[in-house]
Amino acid sequence: MTSIRVAAPLVLLLLSGCVVGPDHTAPRISLPTKFAEGSKASNGDVAMNAWWTAFGDRRLNGYLEQGLSQNLDVLQALERINQAQASVVSAGAGSLPSLDLGSQAERSGSKDIGGNAGALAASTPQTSVSGGLSASWFLDLFGLYRRSKEAALANLDAAYANVDIARLTLLSQVASAYIDVRYYQERIAIAQQNLGSRRETLNLTKLQLEAGAASRLDVVQSEGLVNSTLADIPALETQFRQAAHRIATLLGLPASSLVSELQKRSGGQPVARFNPKSGIPADLIRNRPDIRAAERALAAAVAQVGVAEAQLYPAITLGGSITPSYTKSGAAEAGLLSWSFGPSLSLPIFDGGALRANLSSSESAAREAYLAWKETVLNGVEEVENALAAVARDGRTVSALRATVKSYQEALQLATASYRDGASSLLDVLDAQRQVSTAQANLAQAVQQMAQDYISLNVAVGGGYAVGKTVAPTKVALVVKN
Repeated sequence: MTSIRVAAPLVLLLLSGCVVGPDHTAPRISLPTKFAEGSKASNGDVAMNAWWTAFGDRRLNGYLEQGLSQNLDVLQALERINQAQASVVSAGAGSLPSLDLGSQAERSGSKDIGGNAGALAASTPQTSVSGGLSASWFLDLFGLYRRSKEAALANLDAAYANVDIARLTLLSQVASAYIDVRYYQERIAIAQQNLGSRRETLNLTKLQLEAGAASRLDVVQSEGLVNSTLADIPALETQFRQAAHRIATLLGLPASSLVSELQKRSGGQPVARFNPKSGIPADLIRNRPDIRAAERALAAAVAQVGVAEAQLYPAITLGGSITPSYTKSGAAEAGLLSWSFGPSLSLPIFDGGALRANLSSSESAAREAYLAWKETVLNGVEEVENALAAVARDGRTVSALRATVKSYQEALQLATASYRDGASSLLDVLDAQRQVSTAQANLAQAVQQMAQDYISLNVAVGGGYAVGKTVAPTKVALVVKN
């Protein structure tokens, strides 16, 4: 008998170390050793790389710094960390002993108030006091709560990664909106410049009409081009304001807060002065927070498989209670102390297949989470490849369009001079003006696109989200098969 008493606690101790369900391992994926248009050099950790400084725009730098500290999406993501931390505590609490204390007191009696004591008898006042102390402890023999806490910890890691996602998204949105602001300002400036040129042509045509060297048709055509330019400007001003409103909202400010400030141009369209580096595909596993979040979601799903499997096994709970009570009625007093202690066993025998179905569902959810992680990785690779392809060609487009603008401007000067001398028609001047206007608009759009592609590449490689961050990003070691 003594040996059994000694062996029983040892058996329970051994069982307490048993955790059912699969253990999470680093997911694997085959990736190329380099991007198609990239190098074989690794980027390392680019989380602290302030890539936007390549634009040399202090106002943009200030907006991004301000946004990282007060963007509402980032602040909401930070609050979800607090929620995830509370969930970790809640998930692990079930495996710890619980202790509850309760008490109550009561005084009762009756008194004759009708003068007819025979009808209703009065009673002596009675005082009763009782209390209770109850304790219970769920023996987590198969890791039900340990797997639950494991899942909660993985979700906490994912919450930290989601903050990084919010910060990276903010960088992309603010920088892109700022590029749009400067683009529309450039388009407005071009339109106003062209408007001045076309008004000069209109005035010249009117003089030619008075001299008999031009027709009324020429004047009307010139007026039409002036009015067409005037019609373009309001739409550009609207788009400028919409982009400015977007920046303000991203910074947690009322929409019109930055319009007057952004109307003050500090230079031309932003152009990045540094060559971006793509790194290698394996860098994305470490640097992109959305991939880390997907991996942590996979870890949580795998842990939930263990939770579902643990529910198939017996559950043992140790419980006990102590209940003292005291009663006094007149001169009589009585006290009682009652107690109880013992284990309770719950064993699922027949549940219509619900527990097995829950396990099957959890296993399927884990497989889905792996596929989601794999898809996130491949989407990241695609985004970098697309951005690299664009960045590699944007410079050539811009150079060609600069030459185009220069050629058309020279053609306009020649056509205007020839028209003044009466050697050519007004139609040649108007066509040259349209060509200059179109080429200038195309150039401004190409410069805008070059800046946007630079932003897209740096965001795609996961750069810059940890700049100014007080909490270090969560790092997850994953396995990549090249």
